[in-house]
Amino acid sequence: MDKTRLADKHVLITGAARGMGAAVAEHYAAQGAKVCVGDLNLDGCETVVERIKSKGGEAIAVGLDVTKRDQMQAAVKATVDAFGSLNVMLNNAGINKPLMFLDITEANWQQIMDVNALGTLLGMQEAAKQMIAQGRPEKPYKIINVGSILSRQAFDDVVPYSCSKHAVLAMINGGAKALAQHNITVNGYGPGVVRTELWEQLDKDLVAIGKFEKAGESMDKLAESMILLKRYSYPEDVIGTAAFLASHESDYMTGQLLMIDGGMVVQ
Repeated sequence: MDKTRLADKHVLITGAARGMGAAVAEHYAAQGAKVCVGDLNLDGCETVVERIKSKGGEAIAVGLDVTKRDQMQAAVKATVDAFGSLNVMLNNAGINKPLMFLDITEANWQQIMDVNALGTLLGMQEAAKQMIAQGRPEKPYKIINVGSILSRQAFDDVVPYSCSKHAVLAMINGGAKALAQHNITVNGYGPGVVRTELWEQLDKDLVAIGKFEKAGESMDKLAESMILLKRYSYPEDVIGTAAFLASHESDYMTGQLLMIDGGMVVQ
């Protein structure tokens, strides 16, 4: 691993107390980035920071509700106060609560859209404002959004989540057009079935609504029926693409969503 690949990167990651966000935070730090780990779960953030520091990395933890603009502003400020600037923003925070189509409630819809769509919008806006205030860079600033296979399609048991991730794709496309003049690129990556704490809970929820019969079945059945590589993924399958999008290697990319799904969506 190149420990200097991201040495000039000062990064804010949302939803980074566990799962993919935590894995990416640690991977970025291992390649030299200075990372602000943000999440509602501040204790989890501090645990991630401790792991990073134990390996010689530099990181801070912030409590962050991504649906609150003032908290997003505070997280951006904390990053800048700690590291001097913000040049990479990773909007990773996301939730899901499956319900069959006719059972979707207003509360279910609103919670998912608030965190996944509004939270991404606020993260993009507040990061971009800070980046613009810092002045036009020689090499581009990076905004990275986490999409999904459900940015490209939908299933009957996760319609609000799919709508939120279609919105993330729209913000990648529209944000890239809006921010190119400031030398800010906007890209994203779209995981498929990733074995994390989020999916463990999702698996239980799918059993509860009758989509699958027993715990653990969802990941295995989806891998067999829908994933070309015939296995679900782990955070380690995602972190390489996340690092590429944060690095100078992706400087000539913008407006793109890269799928990391084992072939669930073939473009």
